[in-house]
Amino acid sequence: MDENKKIKILFLCTGNSCRSQIAEAWAKKLKKDRIEAFSAGVFPTKVHPRVIQVMAEADVDMTGHYSKHFDEFTGLDFDYVITLCDNAKELCPVYPKKTKIIHHPFADPTVLMGTDKIITDAFRKTRDQIKDFVSNIPQNLEQEKNGNNP
Repeated sequence: MDENKKIKILFLCTGNSCRSQIAEAWAKKLKKDRIEAFSAGVFPTKVHPRVIQVMAEADVDMTGHYSKHFDEFTGLDFDYVITLCDNAKELCPVYPKKTKIIHHPFADPTVLMGTDKIITDAFRKTRDQIKDFVSNIPQNLEQEKNGNNP
């Protein structure tokens, strides 16, 4: 791949409300010189308010983010589609052969029950895990493409 060409990545999860939104936002903040990031869902809902909250705590502005269906990106040629949950992996649409599909699931904090603190801490944990993953792109993608999880 051309060293100057940005890697075009679609982060995909079920609702495009949490994990894929976080991944897109981190990629745009941390890797804007290397990655052209997008996010979508197989059944989009809306961006979860706690995602906006915990990303703001990390100085990441989510203004303008909204949940999108993967169909919105028909015709875009992605280098990678990264599924962030098992449901998205199972329902992932077919992409051209040159697109590499990587599955790297993260826990879904939106389904957690408990106190406000427990739930918010779970969102923070997922935020931080996704930050670590995105921070190491493209190395993580090459490892996972070759079957070695980082």
